[in-house]
Amino acid sequence: MRYFIVDDDTASRKMLKKIITEGDLGLVIGDADSGISSLSPITTMHPDVVLIDFLMPELDGIETIEQLRKKGYQGQFIMISQIINKEMVGQAYEIGVEYFIHKPINRIEVQSILRKTAEQFRLQDSLLAIKESLANITPSRPVDKKQSVKEIIYSILSDMGIIGEVGSDDIVAIMEFLFDQNDSMIQLPPLKELYESIATKSGIPSSNIQKECKAMEQRLRRTILSAMNNIASLGAIDYTNPEFEHYAPRYFDFQEIRSQMIQMQEGKKSLAKMKVNNKKFLQVLYLEVQEKYNHIQTNR
Repeated sequence: MRYFIVDDDTASRKMLKKIITEGDLGLVIGDADSGISSLSPITTMHPDVVLIDFLMPELDGIETIEQLRKKGYQGQFIMISQIINKEMVGQAYEIGVEYFIHKPINRIEVQSILRKTAEQFRLQDSLLAIKESLANITPSRPVDKKQSVKEIIYSILSDMGIIGEVGSDDIVAIMEFLFDQNDSMIQLPPLKELYESIATKSGIPSSNIQKECKAMEQRLRRTILSAMNNIASLGAIDYTNPEFEHYAPRYFDFQEIRSQMIQMQEGKKSLAKMKVNNKKFLQVLYLEVQEKYNHIQTNR
């Protein structure tokens, strides 16, 4: 990954560069102390990710991003800010900011966010390759079912902002297993049986199956919690957001989402207290993937 850092604080730029370099997270190909001075090098070098401070003289972070978009820069942005409020967050998301890094800068937070960003890049490249492969298939040749299903799953997880989360691979594995078994299934089998099947298929020794099942359940729970939080964030900013309207009532307990939205609006965070229903999430995801796959087949 190639990074460019824009921050009027020299110490912050040095700290971010050190975290990226020492953490083997990628290469910092440049930096700038203002939005104005960053425009030319970024549009010339095309870094994968720009880490940009919100509060800067002349052009602030959001104004700089708008200028870069107008000049054709297509990479990702991560906003660095000590000030976070609803209006700023909403404006930042609207122009394409992926994540926020809070000041004072924390090494663990930076590493976690940059690793998620790198994973998103990797999976987006995989999606692009799948799409290009499907586009080159002649009408008389059947579309690879496994590729189509995986593409649909990645698209939904991407909408929820959980591609690269600790349990996203488990979700993909579960969906692929279900479609391999029976693509007309209505109800999922008991989760314990499902976890055991995935663990066995993955080659986990029988003596460790139960331990792996418990670990899988916890990974799924943390990932679904993250999805709930992301969807609640969308609703807190814009109640009419189409992704919020689609996912919030279908995949989750809407009262939990609504409660989290209220706490966000009040500046509170209680993610760990949210109730998670793994089976409901997986059931709805399976049915939606099935529906979209059938739609693709019908319209070929």
